[in-house]
Amino acid sequence: MKRTHIIFGGSGFIGSHLLEALEKNNLECLNLDIVEPTSFVEKYVYKDVRNQIETEHLHSSKDIIFNLAAVHKTPGHPSNEYFETNIIGAQNVCDFARENNINTIVFTSSIAVYGTYEEQKNEATLPMPDIPYGISKLNAEYIHKLWQTENPTNRRLIIIRPGVVFGKYENGNFTRLINSLSKGYFFYPGRKDTLKGCIYVKDLVDLIINRALEAKPGIEVINASYHPSPELSKIVKTIKHLTKSKSRTITLPSKLLFLASWVLHRGFGLKSFHSNRIKKLMISNDINAEKMKSLIQPKYGLEIGIKDWLEETNYLKNKKVY
Repeated sequence: MKRTHIIFGGSGFIGSHLLEALEKNNLECLNLDIVEPTSFVEKYVYKDVRNQIETEHLHSSKDIIFNLAAVHKTPGHPSNEYFETNIIGAQNVCDFARENNINTIVFTSSIAVYGTYEEQKNEATLPMPDIPYGISKLNAEYIHKLWQTENPTNRRLIIIRPGVVFGKYENGNFTRLINSLSKGYFFYPGRKDTLKGCIYVKDLVDLIINRALEAKPGIEVINASYHPSPELSKIVKTIKHLTKSKSRTITLPSKLLFLASWVLHRGFGLKSFHSNRIKKLMISNDINAEKMKSLIQPKYGLEIGIKDWLEETNYLKNKKVY
């Protein structure tokens, strides 16, 4: 029986890139998601991980599960939604693996499990999540680990903890940064030297596929980020160079930012100016990714990754990324 690569959340940002990479290698794929994809529709089946999971496909122990399904935008959802999808979903995905005798799961967790503070974090750092998203992801890790320990000599669990992931369809911090610079300005949130653990989506997908194929039975936990973590000022300078931008950059005092966020969020309901998001921008997420470097050499890196993204979206013509 041919191996099937089962992607929970294959219609999302990372999932769509993973699906495309697997298809390019002529690998059999199945996308289970609540959102219909814009491509590879023939590989798609509607599934909600919050409910018991069943499929009409025949599965074997050689199949590989990629669990990317999650509520992740933070802030942006009521706390219960992170727990319902990320924790109950993890339980249902593991139950699906048990029932179908599938021995490999790749789970995309998050660096949010470490918590928000300046010090560098590696895979051995004690997790101290301080937001519902990070708490839900850490609980989901434990659920996957329990599944693996039930049959430790045969089951493989790869837990990937990505930093900030950027690339086509991201629609997050990097997208806002590039589009802001295209308008002629960018405001540093309180400081320029914030360290930002980050990775281009195609390098992340390469890591995911590599470990799915190469990992031995057991549990692997891997930070997915470039090492060392670049400063925000380096990211801004790289983007300005690649986009030929002459935008002005200004550092705004933190007190002014929090006052503005209070007015814009509370007074006008603008979610992008939530105080938690401002705080997140001002604190380093310094990620030690030496383990990732020992396993796979990224093909892109920060500058080439941004350049590839700009070319894919024809930025120099459109002056906008997505």
